[in-house]
Amino acid sequence: MLNLATVLETAARDYPDHCAIVFGGHRMTYRELNAAANKAANALREAGVRQGDKVALSCPNLPAFPVVYYGILKAGAVAAPLNVLLKRKEISYHLADSDAVAYFCFEGARHLPMLEEGAAAFAEVETCKHFFVITADPAAPCPVEGATTLGQLLTGQPPESSAAVTGPDDTAVILYTSGTTGQPKGAELTHANMVLNAFVSRDLHGGGPEDRQLIALPLFHSFGQTVQMNAGVLGGSALVLLPRFEASAAVKAFLDEGITIFCGVPTMFSDILRVRDLSDEDVNRISQTLRIGVSGGAAIPVDLLRRFEERFNIPILEGYGLSETSPVATFNRRDRPRKPGSIGLPVWGVEARVVDSASSPLPPEEPGEIVIRGHNVMKGYYKRPEATAETIRDGWLHTGDIGKMDEDGYLYVVDRLKDMILRAGFNIYPREIEETLLAHPDVAAAAVIGVPDREFGEEVKACVVLEPGATLTAAEVRAWARTEMAKYKCPRYVEIREALPMNATGKILKRELRQAAQA
Repeated sequence: MLNLATVLETAARDYPDHCAIVFGGHRMTYRELNAAANKAANALREAGVRQGDKVALSCPNLPAFPVVYYGILKAGAVAAPLNVLLKRKEISYHLADSDAVAYFCFEGARHLPMLEEGAAAFAEVETCKHFFVITADPAAPCPVEGATTLGQLLTGQPPESSAAVTGPDDTAVILYTSGTTGQPKGAELTHANMVLNAFVSRDLHGGGPEDRQLIALPLFHSFGQTVQMNAGVLGGSALVLLPRFEASAAVKAFLDEGITIFCGVPTMFSDILRVRDLSDEDVNRISQTLRIGVSGGAAIPVDLLRRFEERFNIPILEGYGLSETSPVATFNRRDRPRKPGSIGLPVWGVEARVVDSASSPLPPEEPGEIVIRGHNVMKGYYKRPEATAETIRDGWLHTGDIGKMDEDGYLYVVDRLKDMILRAGFNIYPREIEETLLAHPDVAAAAVIGVPDREFGEEVKACVVLEPGATLTAAEVRAWARTEMAKYKCPRYVEIREALPMNATGKILKRELRQAAQA
């Protein structure tokens, strides 16, 4: 037997009175969290949810998320967390594609009308039988006629339950890819995938019962879900939930809660550095408790990494992974030399290679596709055997990322295979250009894409966001770039923008930039 929910049951046994969840003024111990998850499991069983059934969940970083998530797992069902920004049509697609029989949806807020979208989507999917509303106030009446609130669902349920007997290869979670290219696909992650990745993540950042982790990454995403929630619960850490990332709110949590571990995507680290009213005294207080930063989701620019480390006097360890790898595949370890700019070494039980188009391993320093093999690789894409066979070949998961490996086995991400620009026969890697542009003191963010060109096939375009108050022009960006890189790499087109399109995890959506460029 192996069930991901045992990470919570073990924590409740070992640290019953230790703080598990912090949300605003609300505190929940591990005993209380486990009891609430038990109630959710009992209620799902009573509603007719059977072992192996899929249950969807749309919820931001609230205490209800781990309660429902672990409750689903304890019932032996499969959790299918959904992006909270999805609209009706997208939600109905996910409910139908995952074969969800039940759907938990948060009521939302003024800036996020989740319930309106979720209820409309649920009504369109006949195979989804149960609609449960998560209200901000658990005692509030249900705002949707005929539905049941989470508070009502848990009322009267016994707080005792045992996790269902599930096998290591049984599906625990279906995580949908971000959909940056094509329709989202559901990556089936097994209990073994998720449990082993939680152990790996805990050991990599060293989270234990004395730690307080700020979770600003969305829990519906693999980074926040595995690296923080599951690994944090496994270690008995206190999880401080931030429903929506704002740099000032993160800084306040650092100060008020004595945060020791912060995981984020590069844009989060950048935004924190730009908080204006952060005094030297505040920085010193944060540095007294914050002991480690973890970056993932996208390659962190070396200049940003160094500036954050110098300001807060902590190491930032960069890792790499995908939803399809549970997600952690490589990491810069605390007990090994760290190489800024590298995504580190393969984690325990995982192999990584850099291969050519024929899947043959390449020598050190030569760019090729990163492929992964190990306990972290998904079972496959749900109901998509052809896509699974295309992605997993001879046991190796093909990531679609271009990387290189040095003589010591450290990996470096060069770019996304699909983002590479082919200009006049030259391979141009956007990340290299972005790193160069970000070194300019007036550039806050940059994204480089290829645009069609009759003469060269593709041309380089840079979309740039300036620092507040900066007056840099597109012509000045082009002129500066010519002094910093080879001519064939220099952006021919530069667009100054107020912001870059991003998904919920802070990853820049280059597909939208390409579509805008071709419109």
